[in-house]
Amino acid sequence: MSTATHTLHLGTQPLLISMPHVGTQIPPQQRARYTERALDVEDTDWFLDRLYAFAEPLGASVLVPVHSRYLIDLNRASDNRPMYPGQNNTELCPTRHFTGEPLYREGQAPDEAEVRRRVFAYWQPYHQALHDELARLRAAHGHAVLLDAHSIKSELPWLFEGTLPHMNIGTVNGASCAPSLRAQVQAVFAAQDRYSHVMDGRFKGGHITREHGRPAEGVHAVQLEMCWRAYMDETPSAWNDARAEEVRPLLQALVQALIAWRPGA
Repeated sequence: MSTATHTLHLGTQPLLISMPHVGTQIPPQQRARYTERALDVEDTDWFLDRLYAFAEPLGASVLVPVHSRYLIDLNRASDNRPMYPGQNNTELCPTRHFTGEPLYREGQAPDEAEVRRRVFAYWQPYHQALHDELARLRAAHGHAVLLDAHSIKSELPWLFEGTLPHMNIGTVNGASCAPSLRAQVQAVFAAQDRYSHVMDGRFKGGHITREHGRPAEGVHAVQLEMCWRAYMDETPSAWNDARAEEVRPLLQALVQALIAWRPGA
């Protein structure tokens, strides 16, 4: 199922994988506002749809946007409240690269009216699709699991200190999913020693995980923020076949665990 703002594959299992930062398009009428560098959309979650291509044959639903996070960040609240108060944050309609430099030419950043227009045109359709698909899965299976999949450069001093672990799992300190699901996810990563991992560290879960992870209502959400170095080259950004093939079994084990999990198990 494809629309002007996103594509949604309808799966047969109780798992929806959301990839809100995979999109790369900036509408033609907006491009003149951005710096030349910004048009390269360098902070994209590169190649995640390619990396997780195995998920659809396993029965997962997959939701992917068309447009870049530089247009609007689908993993931010529509009222633009900060995700991590007290730290550097990018906004609902970001104005800076992850390195801190401006995205827009002088005087061209969106005003409040433009932000509201983007919420209506791009944010709302994605979140409506997310809501509706989780409702469909919950009705069909009695519960739904949401994997909010992200990726990021390993070192970004403007956003965080040092080097991130390969795998950064977020459950909002356990609030977004059942304890047994959190333990199951932890076990998947603990069963290997190739990739470093942390649970509820720097990335505890963005807006999508916080908003839709409602265990009492039968929806259980987990965010995975994976460092680029786990599956691609970081500088310059490029797909790496060897790294992707090496990490894919771990991701497949995670997806299979999320599919197999049942409430009360």
